[in-house]
Amino acid sequence: MAKFDASTPFLLIARIKVKPGKVDEYLELAMATDAAVETVEKGMLHHTFDQDPEDSLCFTWSEVYKNDSAFLAHLSNPSVGEYLAKHAELGDGFTVEVYGTVGSECREAMKRTGLPLKIFETKCGFSRI
Repeated sequence: MAKFDASTPFLLIARIKVKPGKVDEYLELAMATDAAVETVEKGMLHHTFDQDPEDSLCFTWSEVYKNDSAFLAHLSNPSVGEYLAKHAELGDGFTVEVYGTVGSECREAMKRTGLPLKIFETKCGFSRI
């Protein structure tokens, strides 16, 4: 069986609700953040912001990280900090789900964000990049 730990990829799903009347402004913020992430975060393997087909105020970030180091780099990206600060003004909710095994340092960094967090530990499977 494969070993999953701080050196293996994982998926992060962040669900966001935007305040009414703030969708256009939030989309601008999301696009700017996405561009900054693409430019500097080589460990971010996948990064999309998708709109819920049933609720135009709900969005989902889908992010695949190469490993824990890639996530820690993401948290230290100034654009991500600006995004999170602006979310408090434009957003109405934020939840984070992690699918995959992360190390203790990464887990603690995730908890320090203060965002509602649920981690689904890998029990079996494989990963390819």
